[in-house]
Amino acid sequence: MNPCDPSFPDLLIIEEKSVMSICKENILSAWAPNLVLSRRPQITPTVLGILSLYQHVPDSRWPIVYSPRYNITFLGLERLHPFDAGKWGKVISFLKEEKLLSDSTLVEAREASDEDLLVVHTRRYLNELKWSFAVATITEIPPVIFLPNFLVQRKVLRPLRTQTGGTIMAGKLAVDRGWAINVGGGFHHCSSDRGGGFCAYADITLAIKFLFDRVEGISKATIVDLDAHQGNGHERDFMGDKRVYIMDVYNRHIYPGDRFAKQAIRRKVELEWGTEDDEYLQKVERNLEKALQEHRPDVVVYNAGTDILEGDRLGGLAISPQGVVKRDELVFRIVRGRQLPILMVTSGGYQKRTARIIADSILNLYGLGLIGPESASVSAQNSDTPLLPLEVP
Repeated sequence: MNPCDPSFPDLLIIEEKSVMSICKENILSAWAPNLVLSRRPQITPTVLGILSLYQHVPDSRWPIVYSPRYNITFLGLERLHPFDAGKWGKVISFLKEEKLLSDSTLVEAREASDEDLLVVHTRRYLNELKWSFAVATITEIPPVIFLPNFLVQRKVLRPLRTQTGGTIMAGKLAVDRGWAINVGGGFHHCSSDRGGGFCAYADITLAIKFLFDRVEGISKATIVDLDAHQGNGHERDFMGDKRVYIMDVYNRHIYPGDRFAKQAIRRKVELEWGTEDDEYLQKVERNLEKALQEHRPDVVVYNAGTDILEGDRLGGLAISPQGVVKRDELVFRIVRGRQLPILMVTSGGYQKRTARIIADSILNLYGLGLIGPESASVSAQNSDTPLLPLEVP
């Protein structure tokens, strides 16, 4: 079958890792008019990924991204890490019980392909993930070493790739709607060429790079990282990049202690063991206000880790459940008050009760009118934000 024959189908999609051939210009032009096409092009895999992840989302769906494929369950291995590898599904279950959401109002996350990941990651790093030993080291689950890699890909890495795709999708939704939440993601220890701390893919970096490369009017970003741990992954990725302002608030005594990466932090707030609500919230509010005065971004990426919670043995802080909810409210109120799009990812959190707290926080944001179908900021678009022209070889 000749793909340039006039009778060839308008759109041919072959299975994974293949190339889509589009030979009817009018079909693609109607769907994505901002693409700059040559005569009867073949679209590269990277372009395909962008088109797949930046899908049109009906207004009836909230900009809350999730997939049941986020959750990691396999022979009980997930219990060998303190991270609750099923917390994302529990968050959604709680929100459904409260009648806030249903399957028809959620946005289904799509898995990031290798071509998507290569926007940031090196080929060498992605090849390393084909070795179970490397994945065991990154996820900190030693028995993964003994699993065939095809199982590791399916049961461990595919959920993380789906969450990564969800963060990329939520970035575009935040610009379109004024806000978005990926009920997953926040893999802030992963950079372009290394993973660690249960972070195998650099979803925060990817979301920002996709926006810079493909979305009109987005050229500056601020990362507000409020996970208990230093976000050394995105810090390494954006080292020296003046377009990206990083504010990081973390326990100074715990993992990763990456001195090199700290050089990328524009507003660094280092906390002591056992920091409590009042001190924490005052520091977050004061420094966030200053950060947004120093650098007015086109989008804010909020890494909302719940490992700041009291009793989290890895976070080492002492923030109450009410303090976590208040923190998220504070961030949304300040950012949305300045009419800036905000993308929230859920990041770390190592206790069983974190899922309930995340759900309570989302319910609180809705109750205050900071999120919801009618809460788009003035800066948000009423329809899909235009994509930048993309040259197709």
